[in-house]
Amino acid sequence: MEEKVARKTIYDGKIIQLYEDQAKIENGQIVERVVVQHPGGVGIALEDEDGKFFLVRQYRYAQGKEMLEFPAGKKEAKEDSFICAKREIQEEVGYCGKDFQYLGNLVPTGAYDSEVIDCYYAKKGEYVGVHFDEDEDLKIESYTLEQIEERILSGEINDAKTIVMTYFIKAKQNLQKG
Repeated sequence: MEEKVARKTIYDGKIIQLYEDQAKIENGQIVERVVVQHPGGVGIALEDEDGKFFLVRQYRYAQGKEMLEFPAGKKEAKEDSFICAKREIQEEVGYCGKDFQYLGNLVPTGAYDSEVIDCYYAKKGEYVGVHFDEDEDLKIESYTLEQIEERILSGEINDAKTIVMTYFIKAKQNLQKG
């Protein structure tokens, strides 16, 4: 365990905060730790009646390219992950989810980022229409799990949450086949 002994705010933004901490490590030495504080998010694998999953293609500014990924979103301050998942899937794909299952969570960048993404699976429910955020431009696509895997292995999909969620779904399917 490391003990935080001091914290300096470097940046306090809309989505993240950046801190420069001083921490005492096991041998008593004081070291610097840079921390990105993030409220966390959710990813949702929504499956339709034909066994296809909805993915969104969107430009990711930080990566400088379009990415294909499971729908996801940032949690509001202290928002419950399940409530966030229900909201995000409706906003991004236009369908309500039903029969939700919690798949697990992932830590995308544990070395310096506090973000945790909770992952859900759901079946497609009623269509209610999309409601993109004002800065979103999403293209909705659908693929079978095998097609998603092919895109992962070809390098077309390199989004961490999409790769992990695909593994979660396949592992749960294998357990159910038992």
